[in-house]
Amino acid sequence: NNAIVAVVRQWMKDFKIPAYDEDARTGIVRHIMGRVGVHTGEIMVCLVTACDMVPHMKDLVQRLRRDIPGLTSVVQNVNKRHTNVILGPKTKTVYGKGTIHDSIGPLTFHISAQSFFQVNSEQAQRLYETALDFADLKGGETVADVYCGTGTITLFLAQKAKQVYCIEIVAPAIRYAVRNAKDNRVGNAQFILGDAIYKLPELIKNGVRPDVIVLDPPRAGCGEPVLKAIAQSKPKRVVYVSCNPATLARDLAYLDQHGYHTTKVQPVDMFPRTHHVESVALVTRAH
Repeated sequence: NNAIVAVVRQWMKDFKIPAYDEDARTGIVRHIMGRVGVHTGEIMVCLVTACDMVPHMKDLVQRLRRDIPGLTSVVQNVNKRHTNVILGPKTKTVYGKGTIHDSIGPLTFHISAQSFFQVNSEQAQRLYETALDFADLKGGETVADVYCGTGTITLFLAQKAKQVYCIEIVAPAIRYAVRNAKDNRVGNAQFILGDAIYKLPELIKNGVRPDVIVLDPPRAGCGEPVLKAIAQSKPKRVVYVSCNPATLARDLAYLDQHGYHTTKVQPVDMFPRTHHVESVALVTRAH
């Protein structure tokens, strides 16, 4: 990332491409994002801009190709909104492909600029194996994977379950989740695009009764309609993967008040030398 930033900064300086000023709402370049396929060596550079047309993009691509070994993809993400959210809704490929590849254990994944994918892939494998261990699948279960992203946990679950239903709100993530399932020859996963607070209750209303529900929400945790739907559908186990201990504690307390008991929690150090931690919690139905 430091090498990528150095190239982009020099390009901005040489061609007088202004950085974006959030208060004045002027300028072009908002963010520079690098994504690395740890096991493949593939590198994506994503330039987040405040406008569609950026001058001298060909010159930037030439410099990146010269100075960044392993460069596979250069994409431009357009974010015109007055917001502190990094990425906008529109991404276009400037050089190479729109995705890079990486693997976790035996599974391979397409990763786009807007796909969520754990940056620490070695520890991600430990995280997902812990979630799979807590799910304790025997082969005949129906599983709901809520906030599934590009299907990383999904594909681990599908190897041991009868059927997996996967819910994700980000359209590109679902698109690549379907592709990842196909590439890894997984045929027992059904992907559903939409907000989990609507889609999980809808799934249950349509007669799906998961034996196990896996949650991997963003830092804000689960919306209450998700937790309410879980309590109503009465799965045997809930496996909750969390990047925020505060919202994890809040959501576990809700489940505890609605017929469930937190059996164990396993922290995983995904971000060494920081206070951040991922946790996997096993929640079982109280008898």
